[in-house]
Amino acid sequence: MSTTTPAPAAKRLTNGTIFAHLDFVITGVVMTMLGPLLPILAARWSLNDTQAGNLFLAQYVSSIGGMLSSGLMVRRFGYRMTLILGATLMTVGVSLLGGGGRTLGLAGICVLGFGFGMTTPACNLFVSDAMPQKRASALNLLNSSWGVGAMASPIIVGAVQRVHHIATFFYVLAASLAILVLALASFRFVADENRRIRSSNANQLAPWNKKFFALIAVMFFIYVGSETAVGGWVASYAQRILPGAPSSSWAMMPSFFYGTLLIGRALAPVALRFAREVRVAAIGMALAVIGVLILVTSTSMAAVIAGSSIAGLGFSTVFPIQVSLLPRWFGDRVDSVSGFLFAIGNFGGGTLPWLVGALSTHFSNLRVGFAVPMLGAATLMAFYGTQGRIPASERRPA
Repeated sequence: MSTTTPAPAAKRLTNGTIFAHLDFVITGVVMTMLGPLLPILAARWSLNDTQAGNLFLAQYVSSIGGMLSSGLMVRRFGYRMTLILGATLMTVGVSLLGGGGRTLGLAGICVLGFGFGMTTPACNLFVSDAMPQKRASALNLLNSSWGVGAMASPIIVGAVQRVHHIATFFYVLAASLAILVLALASFRFVADENRRIRSSNANQLAPWNKKFFALIAVMFFIYVGSETAVGGWVASYAQRILPGAPSSSWAMMPSFFYGTLLIGRALAPVALRFAREVRVAAIGMALAVIGVLILVTSTSMAAVIAGSSIAGLGFSTVFPIQVSLLPRWFGDRVDSVSGFLFAIGNFGGGTLPWLVGALSTHFSNLRVGFAVPMLGAATLMAFYGTQGRIPASERRPA
């Protein structure tokens, strides 16, 4: 009897993680498509840089509601139902955005933002629960799947832009999300059992360091905002400094950023064998500073590609490492704090790209706006560079 029960459990767990990766591929497309679409939408809806930046703000602020509700959904209904609802909302939002009008499109951005806001923490925490012994490596691989979608998004947008079929892109993406919903509805996740066991100890939570929690919240805000600012504005930046380049060229610029983001996360498990998580994150942020610096001083396509690629490689490992460290930093309180931290991160994802646009409009120079993610990367580099020297008693629950 003991030899037969593990097999079905393992099969269910494998199916769950596979669908988590598929979910993240599509979520990567949905979360990042606004960047390469921005010049198209700005022209169609007659938006200046500040108004275009408001689209990022709408997407990421709406996602805060999804992230705050994600933890409640997971506790009450489990990972599977939370992912189903998130994918359903993204389906509706993408369909509305395909309608073409400014008002309907803005509504679609808000709905899909709420959907991926609900999906992102649930997927990350599901994989963290499924593979507790290899959290950092497993989360880097999961977020590599997100990187596949993020890298593919500008390539697809560039291709459909050449043949003027943007609406078709939206409807095919919505159909893919609908298929994902049906697939998720067909399987059960073993990680839900791990979650229920952990939740049964919720009344035994230890005290915690509130100042350190506030610091981690700021780091989530800065990281998500800085990464989104670079990935979201690099296509528009390439269009500005290379006005003679074809639209398919500048639309594909985010692919270099998200491509190296993907490569870095895929290779992270190897790097983590030789260095601690905080060291890998600090080195990554140093590379990100260098990459953004190359971007803001670039005058050629080759320099934009180089800067985008180096910045993407630098940003690649930090978010998965941040998530993997949450159980170490907050212990049994991780379920209580994670939703808020993801929400703060997504608020940064809306605020800092908006700030890039606002600075660009004020100074009539998008290069000035890129000082925002460069300063953010430098701050994160300093934070992770000092983490190894902070006593454990100051970082973790008392």
